[in-house]
Amino acid sequence: MITSLEPAHYVRTPWKNGGGVTVDIAADGDVWRFSRTPITAPGAFSDYTGFDRWQVLISGGGLVLQTPGGEIDVRRPFRPVRFDGATPIVSRLEAGPVEVINLMGERARVQLDLAVLDAGGTRALGPGLHIAYCPAGQAVLRLGDREHALQADHGLRIEDMDVVATCRAGRLVLGSVLCVSR
Repeated sequence: MITSLEPAHYVRTPWKNGGGVTVDIAADGDVWRFSRTPITAPGAFSDYTGFDRWQVLISGGGLVLQTPGGEIDVRRPFRPVRFDGATPIVSRLEAGPVEVINLMGERARVQLDLAVLDAGGTRALGPGLHIAYCPAGQAVLRLGDREHALQADHGLRIEDMDVVATCRAGRLVLGSVLCVSR
């Protein structure tokens, strides 16, 4: 099943730490979330113990996540990074405000993956749920023999389809959520 994701239906959610607001593009309650978040000032990240987090810079540059064990480098756009939600993090902005895509989920219930597909890039999709999101400009996503044109800030929710996803034009962020068997 394929469902369109449109900005008019996105939900704005305050950060747990009160430092900002995230725009939930797709979510399943407190189990997982795919969101777009502006980071306009340096500050501490919310504690998400028990969660895995993925993040990719989509606008701006110079984001560094400082942890007790060193830095997580998110300076370059469209390079996903993964980290434990319990990790104490303070963001550093080296070149002004940025925007990121976050994919986070409760580790005991879901497994996550986050990828960036540029024109010509492919990814096999299977069981689970996948979010294809166009952060800027326009993109075309081919799923099997059907093409889907996406405008900036629009996406698709793709559920339980065994298909190859191909980015035919533009750039897409692709988040995958697979439920863990209990």
